[in-house]
Amino acid sequence: MVRDQKLSSRMVDYTIIAFLVIIALLCIAPIWYTVAVSFSEKSAVAGGLVTWRPVQFTLSAYETLLSDGSFFRAFGVSVERVILGGGLNFILTVLMAYPLSRSSKQFKMRNIYMWFIIFTMLFSGGLIPLFLTIESYGLLDTIWALVLPGAVPVFNVILLLNFFRAIPKELDEAADMDGAGPWYKLFRIYLPLSVPALATITLFSVVGHWNSFFDGMIFMTQAENYPLQTYIQQLVVQTDISNLTTEELKMIAQMSNKTLNAAKIVISMIPILIVYPFVQRYFIHGIMLGSVKE
Repeated sequence: MVRDQKLSSRMVDYTIIAFLVIIALLCIAPIWYTVAVSFSEKSAVAGGLVTWRPVQFTLSAYETLLSDGSFFRAFGVSVERVILGGGLNFILTVLMAYPLSRSSKQFKMRNIYMWFIIFTMLFSGGLIPLFLTIESYGLLDTIWALVLPGAVPVFNVILLLNFFRAIPKELDEAADMDGAGPWYKLFRIYLPLSVPALATITLFSVVGHWNSFFDGMIFMTQAENYPLQTYIQQLVVQTDISNLTTEELKMIAQMSNKTLNAAKIVISMIPILIVYPFVQRYFIHGIMLGSVKE
């Protein structure tokens, strides 16, 4: 009887593992195919010959992108946006989540503020009023037009305040008995205990800023101010072939829109793929703990 139960349990485990492996392969397959297309020759891609490996290996798509100075300029804009926007999101999220994690007795206006931020999640002023606001402040074609409209991510605030509320109240009461003020408790108790949640909201902010392209199309009128994703979305190969060398003509002949677009996608994925493994364990832990509300 016991042996049958163990065998049944193992079969269930093997089934779950097999199912998860299949799901993982289905998630990896599009990325792998995109990488293969980016390294393949134009005719092979057009003929549908590319599957899981490059056909007639070529670097022409990457050479076209990396030889374009505007690519590096857009990359720099995105890096600047991630640093400024992510830092601003982190600071404002912490400063808003901590007081909202207090009880109504400790913060009498708490419920009013909570209704206010929930309202902003459900309703928006619209794209045109947002554009007119950014224009009236003279922020068009500046990095602040990409950073300030989303400076306070409400979802991150709710996630972090629920994490703060899950911290044992005894720590807060002990700090009060020792005469600790709110700033001391925030920096010496709550933030050190909230590393998983902080890593989670930081990852959300970084990914959100890095992947955003639409606001760059709306708020930037000069192509040199485009962030990377907007640049990739807008990029079109426009080349005057009259002054090209034989090697350059050969490169263009080997390159198609599909291979170029695949190269754009691969390059734009690399920074996030590098960062994510280092914060994955914090990400999972933070989601599980911060999602429970008492």
